[in-house]
Amino acid sequence: MITRKSRDEIKKMRHAGHIVALVHKKMHEVIEPGISTKELDSIALNIIKENKAIPTFLGYHGFPGCICASINEQVVHGIPSKDVILKEGDIIAVDVGATYGGMVGDSAWSYPVGKITPEREHLLKVTEESLMAGISKMKAGNILDDISGAIEDVAIRENMGIVRQYGGHGVGRAMHEDPFLFNYRVGDKTLIKSGMVIAIEPMLNLGCDDVKVLDDEWTVVTKDGKASAHFEHTVLATEDEPLLLTTLIE
Repeated sequence: MITRKSRDEIKKMRHAGHIVALVHKKMHEVIEPGISTKELDSIALNIIKENKAIPTFLGYHGFPGCICASINEQVVHGIPSKDVILKEGDIIAVDVGATYGGMVGDSAWSYPVGKITPEREHLLKVTEESLMAGISKMKAGNILDDISGAIEDVAIRENMGIVRQYGGHGVGRAMHEDPFLFNYRVGDKTLIKSGMVIAIEPMLNLGCDDVKVLDDEWTVVTKDGKASAHFEHTVLATEDEPLLLTTLIE
């Protein structure tokens, strides 16, 4: 069942999203060659706790980190580790969730580590563009396939692989709520209504669509070993323009 959020719930989600945005602001500052993904995890945990929130991912179905840290060919759900050290030319997707007042904010961003190849720069640019294209369709009166199709159109135009086994989702009192949002057209005519909140999150690849899960039972990687990028915002549908809930409150 798809729930529409009350004014009070939206207020709490906006605060949770602000905390998530604080984490991403710090990630932008500290991600560089030589830092470990465990260090990034510890930084995120401190920011979330300092702001009186709960790290949503930590312990979720047994996940051992506060963030998902996915490098290069890793698509999503990379486990933070002191043994994983970022190096020049890497790209890293950092996915983070915070729960405040019982409500969840969820956002992911992909970052360059030092100087990266033009091909990887293009991947980051296109994936972010596909996110914004999807967000633009998160309006009351549209349907879910409008969002999915906007993401797909950008990916196809730029000849990017589309991760098909994972996608966006409703979010609120739980991290994953109805509906599931595909990043390509599936004919989903579910009507978007004011008050619905969806985490829109395209994952695009430099190579094929296909992915697999590693033996750690968490980390998802591209089957061809080519790089992947992941961008995500929690978005509220209104009668007017979509409202991003995972940006800084000025």
